Amino acid sequence: MKSYNVEQLISKIPELIAGDKILLSGTVYTARDAAHKRICRLIELNMPVPFELKNAVIYYCGPCPAKPGDIIGSCGPTTSSRMDACTPLMLSKGVKALIGKGPRSKEVKGALKENGAVYFAATGGVAALLSKKVKKAEIAAFKELGPEAVYKLELTDFPLIVACDAQGGNVYTRNS
Repeated sequence: MKSYNVEQLISKIPELIAGDKILLSGTVYTARDAAHKRICRLIELNMPVPFELKNAVIYYCGPCPAKPGDIIGSCGPTTSSRMDACTPLMLSKGVKALIGKGPRSKEVKGALKENGAVYFAATGGVAALLSKKVKKAEIAAFKELGPEAVYKLELTDFPLIVACDAQGGNVYTRNS
């Protein structure tokens, strides 16, 4: 299993193949349904987004509140297909990697290929364990959304599987 920080990952995307397993370290942003809708609306209105989308890694996650002494609560992946309507637009603005669970639409797979981006699957059902790979967490945008606010996370050796690569490979289908 290869280890990458976010900056290294961006340059290695063309080499990743569906099914590869990696450990990711560095800054990622969480964003679920409500945050995606707001981000897409800001883009459509030609207004600034509250964090940089170029070369960003977006984790489809709504972290649970942290227990006393913890950095973050459970932070497992959510079903990615709920973000499919906004994903091609966000990829066109420079997002390079997405993290979630489950298959993606034909449109998203095409947008990944077109924009040289990758979709990772994080293992569901291990949210409490994944939270131990988060070294820092802070709200980055949309605090009023509560658990659907955008968080800026600092990860260390976060385990991921390449689910959809930038060449069109896909672990969810045999003939991708």
